[in-house]
Amino acid sequence: MTASVPAGGRIDKRVASAAEAVAGVPDGATVLVGGFGEVGVAATLIDALVEQGPTDLTVVANNAGAGDRGVAALLRAGRVRRIICSYPRSRGSTWFERRYAEGSVELEVVPQGTLSERIRAAGAGVPAFYTRTGVGTELAAGKEARTIGGREYLLEFALPGDIALIRARRGDSWGNLAYHATARNYAPTMAAAAGLTIAEVAEPVGEPGALDPELIVTPGIYVDRLLHVPPATGSAR
Repeated sequence: MTASVPAGGRIDKRVASAAEAVAGVPDGATVLVGGFGEVGVAATLIDALVEQGPTDLTVVANNAGAGDRGVAALLRAGRVRRIICSYPRSRGSTWFERRYAEGSVELEVVPQGTLSERIRAAGAGVPAFYTRTGVGTELAAGKEARTIGGREYLLEFALPGDIALIRARRGDSWGNLAYHATARNYAPTMAAAAGLTIAEVAEPVGEPGALDPELIVTPGIYVDRLLHVPPATGSAR
């Protein structure tokens, strides 16, 4: 854990800057990036990661980014060696298409439900699982298959990360997080699946007890660093 424990023994996971939030991310790290399209993307943390400069990254995300922000910013800066996602090509995915065409980025396409479950499994300590998704398609090539109950299934492995970059609507100094609607997307499972989870939150970080316990989706035990990033400078919600 990277949380500070000031005098009195109170845990406080807040950091003062984006640079401090992403400090120490090494070359070659696997980075789980929350978000769906542009919703729920921790764009400020990603920009800080670009500035910090780690290279040879494996990025796990729903898509390969669009425009110049989010995952696209990492691709533009040449920091990504491999990307694992469900939708590599979408409107505005210029930087992925350019890097892939020049051969500098490897791609693993994973069906969306399988991608989500691989991340969830990593957070739950499940090493692998069988699924019907992909049976009889090109995505089944090289994968172990097993017949269960007269139906064929593919073996898929859990997908843990070294780092998770996520965005929430609200948080407290202990790291508990609450989300706004669909901006929640991959964030809770990625937080659980990463060795180091860094979150940016849209509203000012509250003290313990500021969040209604019924609204907390990600418990603070899964969050290591917390940065307040207002919507005007961060991603949607």
